[in-house]
Amino acid sequence: MGGGGGVEPICVDLEPPKIRCPESRERIAEPGKLTATVYWDAPRVKDSADGIIKRVMLRGPEPGSELPEGEHVIRYTAYDQAYNRASCKFSVRVQVRRCPVLKPPQNGYISCTSDGNNYGATCEYLCDGGYERQGTSLRVCQSTQQWTGSQPLCAPMQINTAVNSAASLLDQFNEKRRLLVISAPDASNRYYKMQISMLQQAACGLDLRHVTTVELVGQPPHEVGRIREHQLSLSIIEELRQFLHLTRSHFNAVLLDKAGIDRERYISPVSPDELFVFIDTYLLSEREAERRAKSGDPCE
Repeated sequence: MGGGGGVEPICVDLEPPKIRCPESRERIAEPGKLTATVYWDAPRVKDSADGIIKRVMLRGPEPGSELPEGEHVIRYTAYDQAYNRASCKFSVRVQVRRCPVLKPPQNGYISCTSDGNNYGATCEYLCDGGYERQGTSLRVCQSTQQWTGSQPLCAPMQINTAVNSAASLLDQFNEKRRLLVISAPDASNRYYKMQISMLQQAACGLDLRHVTTVELVGQPPHEVGRIREHQLSLSIIEELRQFLHLTRSHFNAVLLDKAGIDRERYISPVSPDELFVFIDTYLLSEREAERRAKSGDPCE
């Protein structure tokens, strides 16, 4: 009795699944940021034997991640039940649009947001004490990689002495300069001569610390008041004396801070070193101290 029993053929799945990754793409970082949030659809995977495969492994960032500047390669790998493998990859390139790096103005500096020259960064131009900004104060880096506006200048502060009150004279220095007001009974006063000669030798250090000297010398009607080469009227000299309690009978000096507040008084000549230590210890703003730390002391 012959007759062979039929053997069921074994079907071996040798065919890997089919996987297709999204297209590679480029994204521009968002304004004011150095990253871009990038979304994509995970690939669908089909297999001849198993149908749709859910088990897909991702190597790289997840969709919806914030990606930093540069090229990011994302790989997907899928296995079917017979462990046939298929993989694909694509890349996301994040580009940060940048404007040319701005240079600080002479006698001034720049303070910028974000990374300083990326799309969306805002830079503010500031002038050193005693200099005034002429032109625009803020510039913004645009997506065209050009800055808005144009570079402003820091020009020496103009002092207007043709004002009708001591208050409007002092107001011009507000937040810009410190004032050292020196008063003497006459130009031949020994203390006055010593004080002026010491200050002349320390001109660089005074300027570095934003100090302007005001002199009130002599007795009315021949009294002289001056700020550098600018002469003050007799009525303003009188107002300043009353406001700052400066007597005409002997040498005295007063140091005003940038808010116009009387911070230190001297009845004999003050050495520049003593003055500088006082200013550097008590009167420097954080911003000034930072700038000083960066640029060192150019007067050495």
